[in-house]
Amino acid sequence: MEKLSRGGGLSHLFMTVFLYCFANFMVVPAITDVTMGAICPGKDKCSLAIYLTGAQQAIIGLGSLAVMPLVGNLSDTYGRKVMLTLPMALSVFPLVILAYRRTKYYFYGYYLLKTVIAMATEGTVHFLALAYVADNVPESKRASVFGIISGFASSSFVFGNLSARFLSTSATFQVAAAMSVIALVYMRLFLPESFGNNDICSKVSTETDCLLQKAPAKQSKHFKNLPLLDDAICLLRTSPTFSKAAVVAFFVNVGDVGLYASLMYYLKAQFHFNKDQFADLMIIVGIAGAVSQLIIMPILTPFMGEEKMLSIGLFFSFAHMILYSIAWAPWVPYAAAMISVVATFSLPCLRSIASKQTGPNEQGKAQGCITGICSFSSIVSPIVFSPLAALFLSDNAPFYFPGFSIMCSGFAAMIAFIQSTTIRPPPAATYCSSDTSNPAEPLV
Repeated sequence: MEKLSRGGGLSHLFMTVFLYCFANFMVVPAITDVTMGAICPGKDKCSLAIYLTGAQQAIIGLGSLAVMPLVGNLSDTYGRKVMLTLPMALSVFPLVILAYRRTKYYFYGYYLLKTVIAMATEGTVHFLALAYVADNVPESKRASVFGIISGFASSSFVFGNLSARFLSTSATFQVAAAMSVIALVYMRLFLPESFGNNDICSKVSTETDCLLQKAPAKQSKHFKNLPLLDDAICLLRTSPTFSKAAVVAFFVNVGDVGLYASLMYYLKAQFHFNKDQFADLMIIVGIAGAVSQLIIMPILTPFMGEEKMLSIGLFFSFAHMILYSIAWAPWVPYAAAMISVVATFSLPCLRSIASKQTGPNEQGKAQGCITGICSFSSIVSPIVFSPLAALFLSDNAPFYFPGFSIMCSGFAAMIAFIQSTTIRPPPAATYCSSDTSNPAEPLV
């Protein structure tokens, strides 16, 4: 019965992730045209749009940096489903604004509301889904299932962009808002609650030991009122593997945020891409990701291990960014997008490596810590890359290289690749924690 319950829970989780991502991904091809039409109508170049996008990402990253570890901690106590409800409900409202109208002032209303909501919700659904998987899947199969859940997200990316390809802009946002509501209702009706198994830490287990719970009671006086920060510091100091994974997470997200903050504006300025061409490009990326994560990863990971798969994915992530940056014809971005069939190995493997460093009732803390580090990189990246993109897409560039900011994003991915080669399967854990108290009772 327990196996059936867990299998059913995972299938409902996969569907929840698919529906939620479908609603949010289908608006991505249209948002660049909406932004340009509201701020710089009739133009293919607009520095203000690039700066606004970068500022939004930095502000969202700042909020997420504070909120994500808190959400992860609360989900370990009160359950994943409870904590999934708020971000999924709030994500509906920005979509409703652009579903109604997309003129200048409605766009700014969307921009402000999206920024405020995303400060507390960006990345939440993804990392809580990973924590849910870790609650129900043994370590030996976790990387493959993490890949499968990313594959469902990639599949939703394909279907979302296919929908955007054939819908008008107004209909795209209307359908997205409706799908967000459907995802929320489905999750509340069908997804079983999941908690970390607190009892496992007190038993003999072949699973990873619960680092934070079993550690000696040693708490820094400077952080005694900030247990979330103390837990994060303890995770980073206790496990060399976790700390290396955190560095990789930082640099790979710096590169990804830098790429996607400027890629669409770069393609619009360089090759006059519009909503339909953006959708075509993203469909290729989504199909490549789905094939990689649903078919290739489950086959290769048991033989090669997460560490090697992570390094391979990061190397090809670097390669496809460089190819974007030097695109000399409109077909080159499509070729670069196809390389993501290998590049998409990296994130599921990274999350699996981080997951294995903590015990069953600490998955929310671990995934929240990694997401918080990614959020910090989302603050740093726009500060560096948005001015670079605006400068090299303007008429005042110091030299002609429109893709220069994207090439610099590729160098960040290369740093992540070099760091990933130092990650080895972890030795037996050494315990260190800030919390020796019994876990709080979950809400029913």
